Amino acid sequence: MQESAPSHEPPPMSTPQEYVQQKAAASGSSFYYAFLFLPPPRRAAITAFYAFCREVDDVVDEVSDAGVAASKLAWWRGEVARAFAGQATHPAMQALMPHAAAYGIESRHLLAVIEGCEMDLTQTRYLDFPALERYCHLVAGVVGEVAARIFGQTQEATTAYAHKLGLALQLTNIIRDVGDDAMRGRIYLPINELQQFDVKAHEITNRAHSPRFVALMQFQADRARRCYDEALALLPDADRRAQKPGLMMASIYRTLLDEVQAENFQVLHQRISLTPLRKLWLAWKMQALGRF
Repeated sequence: MQESAPSHEPPPMSTPQEYVQQKAAASGSSFYYAFLFLPPPRRAAITAFYAFCREVDDVVDEVSDAGVAASKLAWWRGEVARAFAGQATHPAMQALMPHAAAYGIESRHLLAVIEGCEMDLTQTRYLDFPALERYCHLVAGVVGEVAARIFGQTQEATTAYAHKLGLALQLTNIIRDVGDDAMRGRIYLPINELQQFDVKAHEITNRAHSPRFVALMQFQADRARRCYDEALALLPDADRRAQKPGLMMASIYRTLLDEVQAENFQVLHQRISLTPLRKLWLAWKMQALGRF
């Protein structure tokens, strides 16, 4: 079968660098605010890497036919191979590859992200937390590892911090997006934990908010907070300054988690978020004052 190229093509006059910049800015993601404070070479690298992640993630979220989505992800696997052979064709990869050697970005990192997105095509439930943790490792832990390298990692122990922080951020995403994900037929909350709190899957898909659901979500939020604490404890002092963008993300997402809890986990009918100004303030506070 002929693999089809992604539909995310740049405007005719766009350079790869302009393309990834537009992709990052248009996403409205909290990550964008953390990138703003980086020196230009690192900012260019993380923006290109983030654009790659968005491209792959968008395949799963925007392509309704699983077969077509699988073909597009197969195309991306081929594109990674082409890119590391010096023949990148997609603007996201053309923007990323000049930075790969300098920041230790390897094909295995990009292939892991693709593998994680492929899981979304074949798996909509997770039996227990270790199973969910495997998914989070691919779509968030590996992303954190690459980001830490781009930010200026010097200590080997920082990799463990990056993976734990990636897990904390992904768990926060899962909590915030329970309603949206259920509408796509996916429930990331582990099955055995739904059973523990007597919450049925159909209650989530039917958006039935209940005290049992709140207790389940409180359990999820408590675990996410432990992951933030564990991540910060793992970060070596020698790398704390360089890893400020990741700490900005921790500040923004932990504040988001607080907001979700303050709203009594009303995530089935709405997507709770922080305003751009508040995200920028939290990022600046970490940059300037070094604290949450």
